[in-house]
Amino acid sequence: MTPKLSTHVLDLVRGGPAAGVRIDLLDAAGTLVKTAHTTADGRTDAPLLGPDEMVAGTFELRFHVGAYFGGGGFLDVVPVRFHLADAAQSYHVPLLCTPWSYSTYRGS
Repeated sequence: MTPKLSTHVLDLVRGGPAAGVRIDLLDAAGTLVKTAHTTADGRTDAPLLGPDEMVAGTFELRFHVGAYFGGGGFLDVVPVRFHLADAAQSYHVPLLCTPWSYSTYRGS
């Protein structure tokens, strides 16, 4: 498997993918590495980090779910901080969310 970092967002209120969610990827120092938006299937057009960009280290994804849900909920930006231990592996960080709650895990 080609190493990469990917994500997707599922809207648990509507029961499907969340399209148009802004996602910021930051490094451990808080520097913005990349910004992407989810497509109609709740995924990004390309991996957040491709094979040539993968490095071990700590990163943070910031999911702008407040704007997606229209700004009327409890959550605004959901930060997910994680560690890439092995740059030769693939990492998938999905977000399942509502305006009031979220869950994540390391997917495949």
